[in-house]
Amino acid sequence: RGPRCLSSGASPGMEELLRRSVPPLPPYETKEKAPPPAELRGAEFVRFYRSLQAGPPRAELLTRLARDFGVEHGRVAEAAAKVLQAREQRREPGALLQAEDRLRYYLNPQYRGLFQHLGRLEGGLRFLVELRADLMEGLASKAVDGPHVKEMNGVLKNMLSEWFCTGFLNLERVTWQSPCEVLQKISDSEAVHPVRNWVDMKRRVGAYRRCYFFSHCAIPGEPLIVLHVALTSDISSSIQAIVKEVPPLETEDADKITTAIFYSISLTQQGLQGVELGTHLIKRVVKELQKELPQIEAFSTLSPIPGFTKWLVGLLSSQSKDQGRNELFTESEWQEISELTGDSTGETLKKLLNTNEWVRSEKLSEALHSPLMRLCAWYLYGEKHRGYALNPVANFHLQNGSVLWRINWMGDSSPRGIGASCGMMVNYRYFLEETASNSALYLGSKQVRASQQVLALVKQFQQNSKL
Repeated sequence: RGPRCLSSGASPGMEELLRRSVPPLPPYETKEKAPPPAELRGAEFVRFYRSLQAGPPRAELLTRLARDFGVEHGRVAEAAAKVLQAREQRREPGALLQAEDRLRYYLNPQYRGLFQHLGRLEGGLRFLVELRADLMEGLASKAVDGPHVKEMNGVLKNMLSEWFCTGFLNLERVTWQSPCEVLQKISDSEAVHPVRNWVDMKRRVGAYRRCYFFSHCAIPGEPLIVLHVALTSDISSSIQAIVKEVPPLETEDADKITTAIFYSISLTQQGLQGVELGTHLIKRVVKELQKELPQIEAFSTLSPIPGFTKWLVGLLSSQSKDQGRNELFTESEWQEISELTGDSTGETLKKLLNTNEWVRSEKLSEALHSPLMRLCAWYLYGEKHRGYALNPVANFHLQNGSVLWRINWMGDSSPRGIGASCGMMVNYRYFLEETASNSALYLGSKQVRASQQVLALVKQFQQNSKL
């Protein structure tokens, strides 16, 4: 079977390159004997891809690869028919299993062979992570689109999940003595609480702090995902206390450490989105800390609540369409807020929330304190996407088996924190002996384990807000 025809409009170089680079799927009978593609072909593909400009040229190549070198549907249909035939004729199990194996084989897209081959080349794994980052970016911006590209993204994600499983990952601790380029990468990749300067970085890897990352045996020393930990005497309620600018402490008193706070986890490689790394990193770091500081009793996060302000403003918008309708606040709360903003439609409140201006008024902050706490509790506990927590950070920690422990008013008073979540932060607490059962409960029956504080706020929401 010759290669399928690439649609017109492709540059001849690209067309020829794809024909040469993507190994055809050999017939099922000779799959064990098929020679591996020449290494030069893979290296040529990498060179050609990297020579293309980011954006439309790469998007075109990825689209063609996904569409023209996917599954051979004719062979799949034939193999599926043989499986049905073997079942209907009640043939012996061996024949049915072989028919199923043949079907499974033909369900492999051709480009999978290319990815497998590239993964074996030196530097190939790093290249595939870059290529998936381009794919993700293209899908987000709609530069690449359609079912074939989405399918290819899923295939590559699954392959990377196998290659980046825990057996191939090394846990590394970052200290001020770590190589300069590692410290720079950790600083650049900090997505939750940006690092201001080298003094700040020194503090984050100094006394009462720990910083760990996973690297891969094929990409040594390269941080893939980074976890920052604060060692404290209680469960922190404010991020400013953890990342504020103070001179680094030189010595650590182990007697003062009873709690480990995970305050930031950042993926440094966008191409590994959706690959299960964060959960494994937290588990490994917990074991590491238990070995080093066995006196630690509590493991908790201090987590951002991205999307809360946007969700709240969306609710206010839908309410202001029905003039004068207010279902988020009690009558007395709404009266006070309306007086302070000089507007009973909610439009001014929306503007103040969107611009962070509301925090400048002490009286308005006080008036919003109670209703925003209960709305935030509901957002984390009750707002769902397909039955699971709508908030991505909540969903991540609840899947890991944590308890929705405490909502903290003004936990992050930075402009970024005010803008994202009206300044609120949340603790997810990890009770190690309960994480497996909590995780199973959440994943299996979508039940969220929450503390009395959170449940009391949810109850207030149910009594005072009508959604």
